[in-house]
Amino acid sequence: FLNMFRILFLLLLLSITVVGGGGYWLYQYQLTAPLPLENDLRYVIEPNATLSQIAIDLMDREMLNYPAALAWVSLARFQKRAHLIKVGEYLLPVGTTPQQFLDILIVGKTIQYTLTIPEGWNFRQVIAAVRKHPQLVQTLGEIDNATIMTKLGWQGKHPEGRFYPDTYHFPTGTTDVKFLQRAYETMEIELKAAWEKRRKDLPLKNAEEALILASLIEKETGAVEERPLIAGVFIRRLQKNMLLQTDPTVIYAMGKTYDGNIRKRDLKIANPYNTYVNKGLPPTPIAMPGRDALYATVNPAKGNALFFVAKGNGNHHFSATYREHECAVIEYQLKNKAPRRYKSRCKKYPNCVA
Repeated sequence: FLNMFRILFLLLLLSITVVGGGGYWLYQYQLTAPLPLENDLRYVIEPNATLSQIAIDLMDREMLNYPAALAWVSLARFQKRAHLIKVGEYLLPVGTTPQQFLDILIVGKTIQYTLTIPEGWNFRQVIAAVRKHPQLVQTLGEIDNATIMTKLGWQGKHPEGRFYPDTYHFPTGTTDVKFLQRAYETMEIELKAAWEKRRKDLPLKNAEEALILASLIEKETGAVEERPLIAGVFIRRLQKNMLLQTDPTVIYAMGKTYDGNIRKRDLKIANPYNTYVNKGLPPTPIAMPGRDALYATVNPAKGNALFFVAKGNGNHHFSATYREHECAVIEYQLKNKAPRRYKSRCKKYPNCVA
């Protein structure tokens, strides 16, 4: 009886050794050996795919044999991680092991694509960029702006100025709707944060008006340091019930007919966006303002300037009086084209230009 017990014990020990050795062999030579990749591989995990289905696909591609696939799935289940795989497109570099591939799927380190909305773009430019991006799933088609906003969930809202300018990263399978919703919600967050830090004496009724004004400031200058100064001019003009007289609103009103030049007749066009003929703010934003323009709007620089003119070097000259402004226009814009009587008038204000 004792000899029989010893024999059974030795058989059990041998079985454990064989199984353990087999398990060790599967792990050492199957799960930690590099996948047979000649080049880096892009691999897509579809929605609702299970780890077993992925293992079968890997066998079909001859990336795993049956023992390795079985060990791969068993390891994930033993670690209670099989249900944690993430949908998306993955990059598997040459040298990736099955163990590393499993870790990549669970972490969800998907390939990310990008699309940048530059500061100052209008909605026509934004939607054109979205429609031509090869990695965004197109669901909107060639529909008008009102229908787009309805499909995004914001029926009745004008799209201009509503999408925050930034560089967005997204995985494959992202729809145009999801992308635009994310940019819209980001602008809502940024606008709310800026409005909460506003100066309390502003002639702005709400955050919507701040967004409109920020879009004008965004289009007036690319110089970040000048935005509070321009905001100050616009705020003082609103307080004095003066016309804003900002060229970007005329350009926006002209739309596709704008050829790079604004003529005198353009300043008189009957359009609600034309701030040369309509007092106050235009009915909607005219572009997508960035964070700097938003914060400049709600915290404008103090001073007495009511006019500004481009100097031709990316900056502006600011004036408190129209006479000074007229002189600056002659100096920086008209130069030798100005009539003599205007040039002589400038001599009376020798310090009006820097």
